[in-house]
Amino acid sequence: MQIEHLYGGSALAAVDAGGRVRLPGFVRETVERRSDATYLVLGPHESDSCLTGYDPAWRRFLFDDSERLRLRDEEAGAGAAKHYARARRAFGLAEQAEIDGDSRIALPPLARRLARIEDRALFVGTGGAFEIWNPELAARSGDPALAELARWRLGDDGNRSPEQEEE
Repeated sequence: MQIEHLYGGSALAAVDAGGRVRLPGFVRETVERRSDATYLVLGPHESDSCLTGYDPAWRRFLFDDSERLRLRDEEAGAGAAKHYARARRAFGLAEQAEIDGDSRIALPPLARRLARIEDRALFVGTGGAFEIWNPELAARSGDPALAELARWRLGDDGNRSPEQEEE
């Protein structure tokens, strides 16, 4: 699968009590360029304590990648348990989030709980998809670049990011 438009950038956004959050510009623009979708798909990240978000067409890539990994594992003599765990996470735990006229989505309750997202969300582009983090967890992550980004967006490094927190 070839994707012409990729998710790149980061932003800190406010999350209201009902779990609604306005999509940052880099997400809105990429969704608009990639499809005419009126919803995003959100699910748990494969290895980190965050959400992965993408437009519906990205599901095909996830399926193809899952099948590639299944075949690789089978050739190596591994059982099917890894494949089904990967498939459940990518497809069974993923939920749709409708994009309203104000470019807001409601984070699905289970997804929000899994990522421990409270009153703010850190959006981080990862190419074909994007991540949504609890910014405090991102600031304490084992990834030095992500931690630095989160601290900068939160203003915990003594500076404020050049952009205002998106509402």
